[in-house]
Amino acid sequence: MYVCFFVLFSAGPRILRYSVKVTVQSIILFYTLLKNDTPSYILLQNPPGLPSIAVTWMFCLLRRTKLIIDWHNYGYSILSLTNGPKHPVVHIARWYEHIFGRVSHYNLCVTNAMKDDLLVNWNIRATTLYDKPASTFQESPLELQHKLFMKLSTVYSHFKAPSDSASLEVEKSAFTEFNLKSGIVSYRKERPAILISSTSWTGKGPLKEYYTGLIAKMELKYIQICTPWLEAEDYPVLLGSADLGVCLHKSSSGLDLPMKVVDMFGCCLPVCAINFHCLHELVKHEENGFIFENSQELAEQLKILFSDFESNSSKLNRLRQNLRESKQIRWDESWDQTVLPLFKSCKP
Repeated sequence: MYVCFFVLFSAGPRILRYSVKVTVQSIILFYTLLKNDTPSYILLQNPPGLPSIAVTWMFCLLRRTKLIIDWHNYGYSILSLTNGPKHPVVHIARWYEHIFGRVSHYNLCVTNAMKDDLLVNWNIRATTLYDKPASTFQESPLELQHKLFMKLSTVYSHFKAPSDSASLEVEKSAFTEFNLKSGIVSYRKERPAILISSTSWTGKGPLKEYYTGLIAKMELKYIQICTPWLEAEDYPVLLGSADLGVCLHKSSSGLDLPMKVVDMFGCCLPVCAINFHCLHELVKHEENGFIFENSQELAEQLKILFSDFESNSSKLNRLRQNLRESKQIRWDESWDQTVLPLFKSCKP
């Protein structure tokens, strides 16, 4: 039986493969829900919503459970990236979301732009719940930065101090130094700036080799590019140690926001982000970062921001100070303010 499903998934017309896959997933999901105790609410994220919205709705009808959909994007818009907007699968997915997206008792969404779109084009009323950073995302103390840099230097040469700066009294990375006698950590004089761009290589890891191949051919004199794989606990520390973030995220629908920037802002890390429809709901140009339209604009912004970047009066540090003063709320606070009252108001 499993062999037959495998063959159907890997061969035959795409529409047939999708149909078989959705059918199998529907059966497994419904069976799994039936095995569990009846909940008062089910909070379902979309996408992926095919087949989970319809299956969960059927379960909620059967068990008299409240269904809340959390709209992060539209599944059909993501499918259109690989199949094209006119593909039958995309049309089916759009029809499915349009019909079954209205069966929920309550809806959450990630931007005001999506809230308006859901209401105008889908007749769905939603409450905006912006993504917020977890408490682990914050500025990293110098001591923690140094520990991370020394750890990474054992694997990546980019984090090692120049060989001519070795000292028995001072432990050095490319960016920091630790005085073994005084126990004080400080930045190295004339340290390089750290620019970070979080990426999943389009979501298909094998493409990393393609891009690292292109990087290897670049003749860069003052810039080094490192593509590390970070452990979960090290990622927020590196964000909190960087000087600038770059975001190349473009929404398939133009209605969701990049979570990577949310995490960067949690670390008070200014960003340069490529523009799209609702980005202004997160990135305020020249207030907490810069918004660019193309590579030329990004290049000019990098020149501006890295000019005398260590100075307290630099443009980069003013952006960081604005983030510090903005007093961003965290995920748990946002949940308590926005979602908890919603649950209380829709008691079964």
